[in-house]
Amino acid sequence: MEIVSQDSYNPHALITVREIQQESNDSIYKLYKATELEDLLFANPTIKAYEHLPNGELREWTLNRADISEMFRKAQYRDEWLERSQGTIRQIIDNLTIDSWFSDTVDKEEVLRDLCTILDHEPKQEMSWTVTLTVSGTTEVDITEVNDFDIRYHLGDNLSVDSNDFSTNVDSWDIDLVDSQDWN
Repeated sequence: MEIVSQDSYNPHALITVREIQQESNDSIYKLYKATELEDLLFANPTIKAYEHLPNGELREWTLNRADISEMFRKAQYRDEWLERSQGTIRQIIDNLTIDSWFSDTVDKEEVLRDLCTILDHEPKQEMSWTVTLTVSGTTEVDITEVNDFDIRYHLGDNLSVDSNDFSTNVDSWDIDLVDSQDWN
C-alpha cells in the first residue's frame, strides 16, 4: 500500500492511497481522510507515505500504527493549544477598550493583575540569601577507627542540607568549622 499526499502530517488532509491489486498488478486510487489511516493500518502493518516537498521532490516515510497515533495525538494537542491561545488573545483584546484598560480610572497594577490572571501567570522575583546554620548531633564510630576518625570529613560525606519546598533551592553548602568533637 502506498500513500501520496501533499501534507502527510495534517490530520485534516485528504490522502490518496494507491492499492496495487495482487492478481492483475493494477493500481486503484482511493481517497481517505487522514484520520482513517489508523483503520488502514489494522490491515497493513506499515504504510509508505510520500510527502511532496516544495522543490517538487518526494520524501518517503514508512509509517506504522504508533507513528500515526503519535501524529494524531500531536495534532490534537496543537489544535487544543491553538484554541486556548485564541481564547487568551480574545480576552486581552476584549480588555483593550476605553471602558476597561484604557479608562482613566484604571491603574497599571490592575492591568498587570488582569493580564497575569488571563495568562495564568504568577510573577515572582528571585532572592539570593546566605545563612549561617548551627547543627549538633551524635555519630557512632567503630571503636577501631576512633584514633583516625575525622568528624569534618565524615559530616562532609554524610550530612546534607536541602529544602522542603520547590520554591527554595540550596545551591551549595560547606562545613566551614567544626566547633567541637568530644568523645562521650
